[in-house]
Amino acid sequence: MSIFRGSGVAIVTPFYEDHTINYNKLNELIDFHVDNGTDAIIIAGTTGEASTMSIGEQIELIRRCCEYTNKRIPVIAGSGSNCTAEAIELSKGAEEAGADGLLVVTPYYNKGNNEGIMRHFKEIAGSVEVPVILYNVPSRTGVNLSVKVIEELSRVENIVGIKEASGDISYVAEIARRCPEEFDIYSGNDDMIVPVLSLGGKGVISVVANIEPRKTHDIVMDYLEGRIDKSRKEQLAINGFVNSLFIEANPIPIKKAMNLAGYGVGPLRLPLCEMSQEATAEMVKEMEGVGIEIK
Repeated sequence: MSIFRGSGVAIVTPFYEDHTINYNKLNELIDFHVDNGTDAIIIAGTTGEASTMSIGEQIELIRRCCEYTNKRIPVIAGSGSNCTAEAIELSKGAEEAGADGLLVVTPYYNKGNNEGIMRHFKEIAGSVEVPVILYNVPSRTGVNLSVKVIEELSRVENIVGIKEASGDISYVAEIARRCPEEFDIYSGNDDMIVPVLSLGGKGVISVVANIEPRKTHDIVMDYLEGRIDKSRKEQLAINGFVNSLFIEANPIPIKKAMNLAGYGVGPLRLPLCEMSQEATAEMVKEMEGVGIEIK
């Protein structure tokens, strides 16, 4: 039930100035990714500002994305919540909307124990037929999935992989050691694509791919196809820009970068707001360093 290998973009949600979703611009972005090597679209995730949307709005966003993408590449829908019942509702809605798979974040804030977290994921996976990718991002959730929990969940039929964003490569190695070989590991950090691939990873779920889709795809595929030194050099060349995309909370910098480069993805929704001038100047320097033209 593997969904993809390569570069999956955690796509931004473009807004009009009144903060409603700009579906015309979303369609342009989807075409841009299909044409430039992106291997999957991850819609309604952190980078897509899903936490500012109602369940109905998220499902409509997922439906529109799936319809326009039209199976050209897989669409994976963010459907996590810190409430299991809400995550099940959203997961079922995403499946009905046409999603090829789900990305389900660790329940945040209420910090369940291992048994509660395991049951949370099993109930979500059991409510749908599409494949599920776990999402571990302790810097946002306050919870780091235990490897023991991941190992057990990896044996659930439709839990097929993990987006791992702890930044701990030893932790990734332990997941790879203890989980079945067919359990897909995706880097959740753009500066660690090559290290994760070296441990058997299948690719990345990426922020930088929003503006550098071809380069991100090439880092993965060059490695997987044996051009390891080329992949390593590509990773190092882009890491300064990657770092600048996290000067402030994602997706503030990536949306600013895309607007500066002429993509016209619009504003952020509160509580996110415009990037500071100092951070913007630092990011612009890195953008110019990788050849991104400021319009």
